[in-house]
Amino acid sequence: MDLSLENKKIELIQWLSTLNDKMLIDKLMELRNKEKTDWWNEISADEKKSIEKGIQDANKGELTSHSNVKGIYEKWL
Repeated sequence: MDLSLENKKIELIQWLSTLNDKMLIDKLMELRNKEKTDWWNEISADEKKSIEKGIQDANKGELTSHSNVKGIYEKWL
């Protein structure tokens, strides 16, 4: 039987409270810090430029409707 999310959290908290292994705790801290990393800092310069261009286009009202895009790409959906 799979534990519910809340039960898993409680189990992890209990386990973590008993840990004395500094190296394991450091690894867990690294994982936690990585999870807090902003995805913007992880993407390439080209991806950032593309997103910024999309925002500029949207701000100028240069948008394509969802139904139009869906029609164009329907054969792949």
